Amino acid sequence: MTTIDSLPSPAGRRGAPQGRRLSLRPGAGRQHHAGPVTYLLLTVAAIASLFPLYWTMVAASSDDTRVTQTPPPFLPGPHLFDNLAKAWTEAALGRAMANSLIVAGVIALSTVLFATLAGFAFAKLRFSGRNALLTLVIGTMLVPPQLGVVPLFMMMSELGWGQKLPAVIFPTLVSAVGVFFMRQYLAEALPDELVEAGRIDGAHSLRIFWSIVLPVARPAMAVLFMITFVHAWNDFFWPFIALDMTNPTVPVALTQLSAGYVRDQSLIMAGALLGTLPLLAMFVVFGRQIVGGIMQGAVKG
Repeated sequence: MTTIDSLPSPAGRRGAPQGRRLSLRPGAGRQHHAGPVTYLLLTVAAIASLFPLYWTMVAASSDDTRVTQTPPPFLPGPHLFDNLAKAWTEAALGRAMANSLIVAGVIALSTVLFATLAGFAFAKLRFSGRNALLTLVIGTMLVPPQLGVVPLFMMMSELGWGQKLPAVIFPTLVSAVGVFFMRQYLAEALPDELVEAGRIDGAHSLRIFWSIVLPVARPAMAVLFMITFVHAWNDFFWPFIALDMTNPTVPVALTQLSAGYVRDQSLIMAGALLGTLPLLAMFVVFGRQIVGGIMQGAVKG
């Protein structure tokens, strides 16, 4: 532990006693750089994460005979664009991608909005039954979604939404996971003093939410949007039940490629690659903003 004698109290540090000995931790203020072992581990993790995508591209660019041979190929083949065009046509992926974009976009936006509102209420507002209601919301996470399929399907049929996109969108407009996630974030990141200052200035709850909560919650909202969008895009179980092949989402449409007696693995991989490209494009476009928002929200004080 290193100690130094402080100088007489300057302006801006009024009240600090003269002669006070300040303690500095060893290495304080020093920049830490990652060593070669860290970079090696990060490289291995990156390769392991990207290998499934690379293998999907290799399989999609080959024919079925080459994919199923032993040992399997590890270099791309010459049939990538032919397989992509065939998968696009056979699975009607144009309409499926438009449907998935609508479904995933609406679900992600509504989840972020409603989860942020509920998270703010549970984290900073005081009302009777708050803890019991939060416990009830968290308890719904313990119920398997398969238990509600039959009554949910009957409800959608009664509303006249059978085989339509609203049957997929409305049951998932908000999630308990999103509410709990935003509640935990706002409880730590939003100081009570900011909320009280808004109250003193005469702002009502919606005004406080718009002017104070949203700027603070932006990093968590970006993360929640990305997670919800990916989950809604990849969801297969409920869209497969609620929709038919004339109005499918991408995961439902891809089942067309494996419906034959003999499955063409290269064609299935080509369809899977097409279904993954929009997610990759979204991450490339918004990934830096999301990571930057996370780092900005992590630096406090």
